[in-house]
Amino acid sequence: AGKCGACGPGYPSPLEAMKGECWDSIPKSWNGTGVRGDVRGGPREQLLYLPCIYRNTGIGIPDFLATVDVDPSSPHYCQVIHRLPMPNVGDELHHSGWNACSSCHGDPTKTRNRLLLPSLVSSRIYVVDVGTDPRAPRLHKVVEPEELSRKGNAAFPHTSHCLGSGEILISCLGDPAGNGKGSFILLDGETFEVKGNWEKGGKIPALGYDFWYQPRHNVLISTEWGIPKILARGFDPSDVEKGHYGRHINVWDWSSRSLLQEIDLGSGSIPLEIRFLHDPGAAQGFVGCALSGEIQRFYKSQEGNWAAEKVIEVPSKKVQGWLLPDMPGLITDILISLDDRFLYFSNWIHGDVRQYDISDPRNPRLVGQVFLGGSISKGGAVTVLEDRELRDQPEPCVVQGKKIPGGPQMLQLSLDGRRLYVTTSLFSAWDRQFYPELLRSG
Repeated sequence: AGKCGACGPGYPSPLEAMKGECWDSIPKSWNGTGVRGDVRGGPREQLLYLPCIYRNTGIGIPDFLATVDVDPSSPHYCQVIHRLPMPNVGDELHHSGWNACSSCHGDPTKTRNRLLLPSLVSSRIYVVDVGTDPRAPRLHKVVEPEELSRKGNAAFPHTSHCLGSGEILISCLGDPAGNGKGSFILLDGETFEVKGNWEKGGKIPALGYDFWYQPRHNVLISTEWGIPKILARGFDPSDVEKGHYGRHINVWDWSSRSLLQEIDLGSGSIPLEIRFLHDPGAAQGFVGCALSGEIQRFYKSQEGNWAAEKVIEVPSKKVQGWLLPDMPGLITDILISLDDRFLYFSNWIHGDVRQYDISDPRNPRLVGQVFLGGSISKGGAVTVLEDRELRDQPEPCVVQGKKIPGGPQMLQLSLDGRRLYVTTSLFSAWDRQFYPELLRSG
């Protein structure tokens, strides 16, 4: 953590993380106007940890965690330098999270030395030791699905966030039978034992997926993907009409752990990734609605409840040679720079990553766009008949002589906001359906 190794993991504020300096006190005010002249950036990242999926490829070996060298001065720059295979086949690794982070800043007993890898299909949670040898991680512990089932009647774990309490909070998509259930599991941050459900009873959302919490406003907000046993078969548009996919963001009281509101974002919206602004005092953020192609701003109203409004819309394209005559962008991931200046999101089907200036959160302004694969590039099977945004279909994206298979999906921005890392796999059953070449060539 910068210059303050005795402070505990992370940084005292998002802006200090951009600077790469660990100061003893949190700034008394927030300047959200962008990267100031004194924001120099800390040490550049040297390693990436990347889940790699074999499920649905026809190759019956375990998923693995790849360690990628991203130090420009290294002879192994942009190469996989280590692979850690999981001990089981068919897990479907998906997201990852830390055992401790800036939520625990100020506690010198905490160290960010374990990586959590929830498995979206097997419901296992792998705990990986990245502290002993960061360049060659090793398996530390496996939390078996029976423990999630027995202690929380939960399965299909997705998003993992570390808490200031030292615990780890993980959202789940369903129950052990594959039905939808938007519940949460708490892990002990030292032993990684399942402590039980985070929620304290009462109503539980019918679906779950991602979440973000903001203790200063006593709130956690979660999203909805779909019923696990339905989405695992692949995407069928009729399942949306049947109500098998989500349309709400769910507002929880942080202290009482009870559901307060269900905000309807519209039929067929499928809200996936959600992000608060990084300013700890901000009572607003953004959520990406995959199928409707909308970015909605959620916010706390003057009356004290929560609401949402559409601030960005990616128009569907009229196409020929695809699953449907109207092709959505399919917004699958979003993120916000640590200074709250830029919003990034990926259109997994269209193939572009977009950058919006959100200095005025109610009126985002498109300032950057790059196509990285996707389904509408020239020379492919799809012909675009009508496009409200582009005059021509984009050229294929070729890197080192190889055309990128698939489309841009998961995003990770460097702390200083200067490098954006992008991966392509969404979910193996959907990869197989929309980008079969992705399963063949990685």
